[in-house]
Amino acid sequence: MTAISTTQSGAPVTSDEHSQATGADGAIILTDHYLIEKLAQFNRERVPERVVHAKGGGAFGKFTVTEDISKYTKAAFLQPGVDTEMLIRFSSVAGESGSPDTWRDPRGFSVKFYTTEGNYDLVGNNTPVFFIRDGIKFPDFIHSQKRLPGTHLRDADMQWDFWTLSPESAHQVTWLMGDRGLPSSFREMQGYGSHTYQWINAEGERFWVKYHFQSNQGVHSLSGERAEELAGSDGDYYIRDLQENIADGNFPSWDLHVQVMPYEDAKTYRFNPFDLTKVWPHSDYPLIKVGTMELNRNPENYFAQIEQATFAPSNFVPGIAASPDKMLQARIFSYADAHRYRVGTNHAQMPVNRPINEVNNYSQDGAARYHFNAPSVPVYAPNSMGGPAAVEPQNPAGGWENDGELTLSAHSLHAEDDDFGQAGSLYREVFDDGAKARILETLTGAVGGVKSPEIKERAIAYWTNVDADLGAKLRANLGAGQQQSDAEAANKV
Repeated sequence: MTAISTTQSGAPVTSDEHSQATGADGAIILTDHYLIEKLAQFNRERVPERVVHAKGGGAFGKFTVTEDISKYTKAAFLQPGVDTEMLIRFSSVAGESGSPDTWRDPRGFSVKFYTTEGNYDLVGNNTPVFFIRDGIKFPDFIHSQKRLPGTHLRDADMQWDFWTLSPESAHQVTWLMGDRGLPSSFREMQGYGSHTYQWINAEGERFWVKYHFQSNQGVHSLSGERAEELAGSDGDYYIRDLQENIADGNFPSWDLHVQVMPYEDAKTYRFNPFDLTKVWPHSDYPLIKVGTMELNRNPENYFAQIEQATFAPSNFVPGIAASPDKMLQARIFSYADAHRYRVGTNHAQMPVNRPINEVNNYSQDGAARYHFNAPSVPVYAPNSMGGPAAVEPQNPAGGWENDGELTLSAHSLHAEDDDFGQAGSLYREVFDDGAKARILETLTGAVGGVKSPEIKERAIAYWTNVDADLGAKLRANLGAGQQQSDAEAANKV
């Protein structure tokens, strides 16, 4: 039997095809409440798109702990043998929701773990570093990668002006302009928590950690030519690839590893371990396997389960905490605040975002309130009426020492802190000859699009600081013809 159409309030509908009107050729009447309801709902089908990471896809799956890392964290979902349901959203950073999947861009890698102690969100990328180290520059960085307000066009001068005046970006831009900037699919790229986090074990001992998701499908990239072809022929290439592989039973998986730094090491490590523009060499802190994440279920409704999914680094669970990473601390505010604006103040009550354990607190009201306390529950704390109450932790929560001095300085006490060193090592020691040739070709096209001679010269100097030979080859390819030597150009940065 065919189901009967109803209004949003459940009343049966007489017609889905004809509006009520005053005669066959007469005016449509305002009292046709079903017509008004349909049109009003249609006008509100979209929530504001994300300012960044607007284009993306995702899937559900399971995370299984295969090793014993309990000496580092007491988090319940990271104990040996535990299975945890999870959701992942992959995305591009700069493009709008309708942009092609295969534009050169970092890719978001955000994971929501539905743990027994609450949701834990890990918000990362397919690169282990980022363009900046302080959240106060984040709006400026994103503006420089978007569109000019006058022409509504993306602008190479704007991008390179920001990057060359922000030398800490060099490491991430080297990743971006290399092969990792064009992954062949969401399935065939690595994922990173990128930030440094704090783990606390059952005895209260603290450790610093970085997360690494290694693709079991291998790591593969598209050529620039293939990426441009797909941008024109199949703008949803990554989303389609993920959906079709999961539908066919070809479930992608990643092994989660962590690097663990003893708490005291951070005070004297050779560079700032909380700087988001830097990696920890594996020779200093080797990878430790934790478990495996498998994606095995496509969303049933993209809008409800992916577009309305919210990921926030403020969603911690016992045994995991923040670090002095300035970008992480800024994101702890900004992500959750973006969700309150974009999806609503009660976004955490939506099915895709709702934790699996019981929620008890004193928040109330706000738009789209789905769940509420019984009338007998008091609306304030502390109270003497048996309402929810906080419990003292068995062990101290996360934290760290500092000198208490307020400062706007970026001064570092770590001996080997600099902006170009790790970018140069990535180019010289990780890229093979083919990758070096490809990044030179990419840079020639990217910097070649800069119109301002001053910004173009700064861009050449920027890459000369990364690697002198790379800078010289870029200068030759561009035929810049500047009279300044590479050294003089580098001194201007």
